[in-house]
Amino acid sequence: MPDHHELTAVVAATPAGVIGLDGDMPWRLRSDLRRFKQLTMGGVLIMGRRTFDSIGRPLPGRRTIVVTRNRDWRAEGVESAEDPAVALQMAGKTRAFVVGGAQIYEALLDFCQQIYLTTVWSNVRGDTRLSLDLADFVVSTQMRLPATKTDDVPTEFFRLVRQNHQKMGPRPQ
Repeated sequence: MPDHHELTAVVAATPAGVIGLDGDMPWRLRSDLRRFKQLTMGGVLIMGRRTFDSIGRPLPGRRTIVVTRNRDWRAEGVESAEDPAVALQMAGKTRAFVVGGAQIYEALLDFCQQIYLTTVWSNVRGDTRLSLDLADFVVSTQMRLPATKTDDVPTEFFRLVRQNHQKMGPRPQ
């Protein structure tokens, strides 16, 4: 694995694994967006091109690396990498966060030392799903939040920490 600081995944998903619908999140959760900003400020965001397109711009106070197979893809204020391993190398020693989509999570989850997971307690329809193998992680912190005027549905915030760093997967190709 490239020489960098801890890699962290930040994920919001329903218990059924729904993470998106029509290129966007199928819920409105201001508390989750606030948590995301707090966690990632000053770090490097590693995301796929479709995730970047759904956001539509680089997020202030964070460096953005977009993983895309299209070598000609460009966006102002964003760096591009042809695969997840290159994105990790580009992140260097800066705190790096894997923030979606499903293919990027699946490619990099084995290299994450922790996961900030928001469980969205909803049965919303979705066209993008993620199956997380959390067998190597333990819950470090957990907090439940009810639905409010600014949060469509109840949520639960988890910080999961890898319990055995030796189990981390092979270096990405």
